[in-house]
Amino acid sequence: MPRSTIVHDYESPQRGTTPTFTIDEQIQHSILANGIERPKGYTVSYHANPAVEGKHFGAAHPMKPWRLTLTNKIVLSYGMQDAMDLYLSRSATNQELVQFHSEDYIDFLQKVTPQNFVPADGNDPQPYNIGDDCPIFEGLYQYAALYAGASLDAARKLTSHQSQIAINWSGGLHHAKKSEASGFCYINDIVLAILQLLLHHPRVLYIDIDVHHGDGVEQAFWSTDRVMTLSFHKYDKDSYFPGTGPLDSTGPANPSNPGAHHSLNVPLNDGIEDDQYIRLFQDIVGPCVATYRPTAIVLQCGADSLGGDRLGCFNLGIKAHGACVDFTKSFNIPLLVLGGGGYTPANVARCWAYETSVCIGAQVHEKLPAHTPLIEHFHPYKTLFPPLGEFKKYNNLNTKSYLASLVAGIREQLRYVEGSPSVQMQHIPPDLGAVREEVDAEIKEEKEREEEFRKRKERGRGVRGELY
Repeated sequence: MPRSTIVHDYESPQRGTTPTFTIDEQIQHSILANGIERPKGYTVSYHANPAVEGKHFGAAHPMKPWRLTLTNKIVLSYGMQDAMDLYLSRSATNQELVQFHSEDYIDFLQKVTPQNFVPADGNDPQPYNIGDDCPIFEGLYQYAALYAGASLDAARKLTSHQSQIAINWSGGLHHAKKSEASGFCYINDIVLAILQLLLHHPRVLYIDIDVHHGDGVEQAFWSTDRVMTLSFHKYDKDSYFPGTGPLDSTGPANPSNPGAHHSLNVPLNDGIEDDQYIRLFQDIVGPCVATYRPTAIVLQCGADSLGGDRLGCFNLGIKAHGACVDFTKSFNIPLLVLGGGGYTPANVARCWAYETSVCIGAQVHEKLPAHTPLIEHFHPYKTLFPPLGEFKKYNNLNTKSYLASLVAGIREQLRYVEGSPSVQMQHIPPDLGAVREEVDAEIKEEKEREEEFRKRKERGRGVRGELY
């Protein structure tokens, strides 16, 4: 019988002769060349969902979720995935979101669309602070619920001791308030994650290296001693968002309030340089850890503090930004690493990919792997460490004496922090994991009731149906 001209005998492809094998071989080469291996003595988990990356705030809006696509492409091209546990994040449930946010605000986010949103008239305030900074776009609720779900899952990996470092670059949206959006942030995933950590950890230290003040997180934990917030940021109350976070804003004024002296701020001027920032970070974070003795740390790694950022005003390089991650990691305390701001997507991706390598303890090559997808977006510097000072450089207004005064001011506040705070002082929220299991059980029961109802209807007709 003659061989068909359509169906031919199958021959196994030889290694290196197909695109699939080629990319696999290139990644394996990167793994070997960069010494990528699982860390010894600790586990790193990486939480992401591609559904977050495709959301679009608008053509002119500085927030570009596809910066996460670029980040993940670099991480995968180096082969860092071999050194981590990878998790596809899921959406946070309503029950989880209302552990911090108001029910009416969550209901609004769930129902609003660009088609049904009715803006306020004239100069009246927009509902829930919706506007140019926080627009309504297609898939808004899914976007917010997904990045929040990733932070919650990452926190649970820490509390269950499945990870010692958990990474969610889609999270870190620190401006969102209990009942309103703010500064490109809709859900405050950081607050939700810290609440989850507090179920198992008596004290959580929150560190924020975004160029903008972490006001939403500070506000949420203003009156508790179980969370210490520490924010390094540009401060100008009149002309730089959000206009909060001076050195003397340290918590409630009443010394009997548990949160007094537990909200620490490091207000910086334009143009701070690498060496200054690293020294300042270490001189402040070290004493905070020694005094407060946190049992978990949350580090918000907003990349708008890099030089050349579209909305930033510092002169930091990627290695200096990563040095903060490395120093925080050195305490060997369970660590949740989150994203945040960052509005020059290629530099954000470089920064977060490099900091992923810091978390797994890999010394990766500076040159981006040639097989990195979308590598054209990194032109002309196809490297992890471009000369950011060449893009946009600010005059450095941070004098040596000014930075020394910041260190002295923080250390003065730490004198009032008395050892380990009591864990009974604050209400402990229900386990959000248990809430989700309860919701899943209710959904399953509802589906079973629906199926039984359909079966009864089919029996009543006297004919066999699809279920009976």
